[in-house]
Amino acid sequence: MRDGQAMEGAMSENKVGRDRHLTQPTTRESQRQPEFTTTSGIEIKRAYEPGDLSDFAYDRELGNPGHYPFTRGVYPSMYRGRLWTMRQYAGFGTAEESNRRYRYLFEQGQTGLSIAFDLPTQMGRDSDHPLARGEVGRVGVAISSLADMEVLLDGLALNQISTSMTINATAGILLAFYLVVAERRGIPWDRLNGTIQNDILKEYIARGTYIYPPQPSMRLITDIIAFTSREVPNWNPISISGYHMREAGATAAQEIAFTLADAIAYVEAATKAGLDVDRFASRLSFFFNVDNNFFEEVAKFRAARRMWARIMKERFHARDERSMALRFHAQTSGATLVAQQIDNNVVRVALQALAAVLGGTQSLHTNAKDEALALPTAESALLALRTQQVIAHESGAADTVDPLAGSYFVESLTRELELRAAEYIAKIDDLGGATAAIERGYIQREIHEAAYRYQRQIEGQQRIVVGVNKFSGGEQQVPEILRVNPELEEKQKLNLARVRQQRDASAVAAALAKVERDARDGANLMPAILAAARALATLGEISDALRRVFGEHKPAGEL
Repeated sequence: MRDGQAMEGAMSENKVGRDRHLTQPTTRESQRQPEFTTTSGIEIKRAYEPGDLSDFAYDRELGNPGHYPFTRGVYPSMYRGRLWTMRQYAGFGTAEESNRRYRYLFEQGQTGLSIAFDLPTQMGRDSDHPLARGEVGRVGVAISSLADMEVLLDGLALNQISTSMTINATAGILLAFYLVVAERRGIPWDRLNGTIQNDILKEYIARGTYIYPPQPSMRLITDIIAFTSREVPNWNPISISGYHMREAGATAAQEIAFTLADAIAYVEAATKAGLDVDRFASRLSFFFNVDNNFFEEVAKFRAARRMWARIMKERFHARDERSMALRFHAQTSGATLVAQQIDNNVVRVALQALAAVLGGTQSLHTNAKDEALALPTAESALLALRTQQVIAHESGAADTVDPLAGSYFVESLTRELELRAAEYIAKIDDLGGATAAIERGYIQREIHEAAYRYQRQIEGQQRIVVGVNKFSGGEQQVPEILRVNPELEEKQKLNLARVRQQRDASAVAAALAKVERDARDGANLMPAILAAARALATLGEISDALRRVFGEHKPAGEL
């Protein structure tokens, strides 16, 4: 008995010594920095041990892959059954130019189409609008009519690929163009797979490509959700996006919290409109950023899945487990790419992509090394795609599900991120929800303050950016970059003029009048928008019909 007590005392003494060893800095450790934290300000201990997870319960916090609470992934076999969809976000110039890039990427092994639209298209302006001058085809492809969409998708088997369209204020119009192209080819809508971003709340927070005020914008989103749940059952009608908030400076914890708060607002709007949560929730998708802090990013994805599962089950009383599974697309961080020593960006992207895979993404875009300078060249886009393929086929990361599960460090980070994100969501609830928090500027202020702190850390060299604030020596070579030919803008305007000349003007006028009437009467807007698309009404004309009813959003303080 005395021997047992002595052994127990020795073990206790050893544990105290071990804890002291894990927390007290050493002389060697002080050579780097006094403390280590993640981007969310979570202090990183020197080492982690079982005591950091003393009350850890496998069933409550992890569960098996493919089952509630989905911490370990949304499918039982994850990548052993099928690899994530490899998308390379692309679009520039005219539909014809972009179509050539899409075909090239599919030939090189891309498995999903991801379309970038130019700024006029995002803002509901046709390519010949005075405000579109100089912006046509610059940051994405110009799509002004159904005719453009037909050229953009030429030769692509829409019933065999998954298409993602990064579009928000005009999402319903671009979806209508896509559906009519499929219709003309004889492809049933229930054979189509894809996603429209359609997340307007984050536009008010971090990006700015909104058109209408929040309430009519939310109505458009619920109309699209209701329509697709009936007519296009395999389509994701929204991709709730934390990506742009992270690019604006949000921390990992804020990215989780603000994304899920927006998602809560969308689910509430849909259920208030009479939709059954288990009818549409399984088609909600998410879009996250992948930043540089490798382990925090892995933990972020795991925490977001667990939180969303609990929110759907406990807050919205979803019964179908598919309604609780957070499926997401990830994109490596554009904000971390730098113009100096651009080859270093290849390493950044590779590590970020690996974090997304270890975090269990369903779809991934890897940025090209030259995107800090311009839209990517075909060569740099190919290298970015090859990065995914190397991870998929050579690294072994896709061979087992959630390989970092059980790591004291990763599980501790996952738990801490969940706690911090939950605090933010509680604060947003107290303010009246995401829309009210946005209108009061709360979310924007939190992101701005986080961005300021991070920039100060870079300027003070508490955070090192290789080639920027340290290791910046050596010659800087200027690479070849993609330059959009300004003549393409004139070509696009001529194409648009030809469409207007050849269509039935009276049919267009009648279709636009119907859009305006349904906007005033409260009917679901998608059937009228589809009819306008079939009549060859332009994106700008349909947007203007809605503007006449909804008006345009003006931020507080803007005249």
